[in-house]
Amino acid sequence: MAHPDEGHGADEPVTARGVVNKAPAYAIGAPRQRPVENPLFEYLLRLGDDRLILGHRLSEWCGHGPQLEEDIALANVALDLVGHASALLALAGEVEGAGRDEDALAYFRDGVAFRNCLLVEQPNGHFGDTIVRQFFFDAWSVLLWDQLARCGHAALQAIAAKALKEDKYHLRHSSEWVVRLGDGTEESHAKVQGSVDRLWRFTGELFDRDAVDEAVASLGVVVDHDALRALWDGLVRDVFARATLTVPTADGMQRGGRRGFHGEALGHLLATMQSVARAHPGARW
Repeated sequence: MAHPDEGHGADEPVTARGVVNKAPAYAIGAPRQRPVENPLFEYLLRLGDDRLILGHRLSEWCGHGPQLEEDIALANVALDLVGHASALLALAGEVEGAGRDEDALAYFRDGVAFRNCLLVEQPNGHFGDTIVRQFFFDAWSVLLWDQLARCGHAALQAIAAKALKEDKYHLRHSSEWVVRLGDGTEESHAKVQGSVDRLWRFTGELFDRDAVDEAVASLGVVVDHDALRALWDGLVRDVFARATLTVPTADGMQRGGRRGFHGEALGHLLATMQSVARAHPGARW
């Protein structure tokens, strides 16, 4: 993972191997236990970045879908997710109070400032990879919105209530495709099982709790992560049973996205997504 280059002065401690012992120049937003300066801002970034990055990933399928109807369906889901991201990032900008709107947050942050989970930044791969990634996320997102639609923060509650209606369609769409591919031909079954096995290690991060979650709970944004995980597990197992797919047993999970640690794939995505805005900063379209 690439970090910003950092110079050092004569007074800075250097190890025998020439490594500078100092804190990174960029801000790590959400350590697991240390309080953060603006937890609601960080929380809204997580929600918004998840949907912005996944929406952009799905948009990459436009013109390349396996069927004409599916090509349009994926584009529609992408549009919904970007719409959710826009509302969440606009609210995040208001909470931050630094004059940044949703466009500034989307196009003028570097990768280490993004708080999306690792799952959504994974490359599209083949169609089965995209569908399994979408299904894992949809199942979690619907359950999360259901809780947030009853939270004590009025603006977030309104966004959640609207997004929940659209995400239910997304979940129906992705789950039907999981069953269709898993219980289809021998080849489709093998491919989608491979997708499940590869992407499973990114699902644990969806249910992590840290200092940000604890802090926003005092603001009325309360999520029962244990109940969320139990419901998600049940939903996934039900769909997999109908798809004749096997739930992985591996416990090893990859984490870091919530704290700004991302893989190389996110850097490539942002380079494309942000290119026009950064080439013409301040332009109005």
